[in-house]
Amino acid sequence: MPELPEVETVRRGLAPAMEGKRILRVETRRKDLRFPFPENFNQRIEGAKLTLMGRRAKYLVAELSNGEALIMHLGMTGRFTVHGKTSGRFHHDAGGDEKHDHVVFEMQGGARVVFNDARRFGFMDLWPADSLETYAPFAGMGPEPISNEFSGAYLHAAFKGKKTPVKSALLDQNVVAGLGNIYVCEALFRSGISPKKLAGAIRRDKLEFLAVEVRKVIEEAILAGGSTISDYKSTGGELGYFQHAFRIYDREGEPCLACERPVKRIVQSGRSTFYCAACQK
Repeated sequence: MPELPEVETVRRGLAPAMEGKRILRVETRRKDLRFPFPENFNQRIEGAKLTLMGRRAKYLVAELSNGEALIMHLGMTGRFTVHGKTSGRFHHDAGGDEKHDHVVFEMQGGARVVFNDARRFGFMDLWPADSLETYAPFAGMGPEPISNEFSGAYLHAAFKGKKTPVKSALLDQNVVAGLGNIYVCEALFRSGISPKKLAGAIRRDKLEFLAVEVRKVIEEAILAGGSTISDYKSTGGELGYFQHAFRIYDREGEPCLACERPVKRIVQSGRSTFYCAACQK
């Protein structure tokens, strides 16, 4: 499933084609995706201007001039493709099977934005833009890992008394919004913290370092266009390239890049964790 850097890459790809433009026409080619479309979905957004293409954790949040927000999730195989001229560039098909093109947005300015989702685990919803904090998936969600609110001091307070492993704590969306398995593994390796260490037992100075490394790894992944895992592609059809910079993730049995001892793999909360027992304490 695409993680925060992949979703942010998609957001940045959609913004030139959609932000500040009116949605002239919406075509939904089925009644549902993962969930049914909201009642009168097409009519509620046609004619509205998309004032801001935003993101919250792994969700795209498009604020509309009619006071609603179009909330979109890619699921496992969802992808957007922008066709037509936008800001002087032409974007081309991402190579998806057209029979899975489920939603088409015709935008002011000539762009045609297509949502393709072979497995239909993605979804689209509408919610009042002025009360997004009450939208169920966002309620109680922690700060963004690249926001000013996220810091070592924040982690120190959030982890206080926690007896869960730090890997699990970082994956908790109520602690940090949008962090996923790949980037947590990478950040813990870079900060020298064992994924098995209890969150509440980590020193304040180590948490300061961890917060910096989390931000760095997310920002580097965004610049690389995310990681190509399964079906992820950007809006222009490009693959993400951060997987070529993995220092620990998916490297079980390979030599650690720091000490050359074999990288280990364990399962935590149903997810694979990759780490170096020698470098991460």
